[in-house]
Amino acid sequence: MVMKELDLQASSDMPVDRKAVLGVALRRRILSMELAPGAVVDELALCDEFGLSRPPVRELMRQMAAEGYIDLEANRAARVSSMSYQSLRSFFLAAPLIYIGTTQLAATHATPSEIEELKRIQTFFREAIEEKDVEKRVLYNDEFHLQIGKMAHNVYLMPSLQRLLIDHARLGKIFYRHPTSVDMQEDLHLAADQHDEIITAIENHDPALAGEIVRAHLELSRRRMSEYAAPEGLNVAINY
Repeated sequence: MVMKELDLQASSDMPVDRKAVLGVALRRRILSMELAPGAVVDELALCDEFGLSRPPVRELMRQMAAEGYIDLEANRAARVSSMSYQSLRSFFLAAPLIYIGTTQLAATHATPSEIEELKRIQTFFREAIEEKDVEKRVLYNDEFHLQIGKMAHNVYLMPSLQRLLIDHARLGKIFYRHPTSVDMQEDLHLAADQHDEIITAIENHDPALAGEIVRAHLELSRRRMSEYAAPEGLNVAINY
């Protein structure tokens, strides 16, 4: 969604909605870790940068707090939502339940046009891998799983998936950083191959197979993502 909205705002044929532009930019900065977890979100600086008064900026921050991007507390500056060890543990526990559930439902309910959109996103994801563009890898991976959530057609799962994807994208900055070893490069291509397998399972309306593939996909990314929570030299078990 972030990439699409940025493309739309860049179109000279569309009127500029400054609040919408700020929302897209701020979400992208958080997902890309340009704004680190726990960082102060400078309200006045954003007003100046995007030519907005404080009320619409505050309204946007309340909306983004409800989505899970920002933490708001009384009499304190807004901050980017934190990533504590407890929240990461909760992430790894919840991720299989939510991703497998949405993917299996997508395999049951997806329409042909929705599957074509998923294939389009996958094309951009592969291009980002070949171009070694870390930010686009993270954002298109986010788009891929968000599209699967839409294809599940379940209003109860979508809010949980959207919140999960915020931290998945931020953790993905570890997994999708420039490969430093042969095995990491192989993992990147394997992740892309698993995306293709997920698409095929959904297209064939095979929820059991789709669930198996996404579970393996999560395990692949979990091994890299856990490096954020357990840096080299620490012996910390992270299981789900």
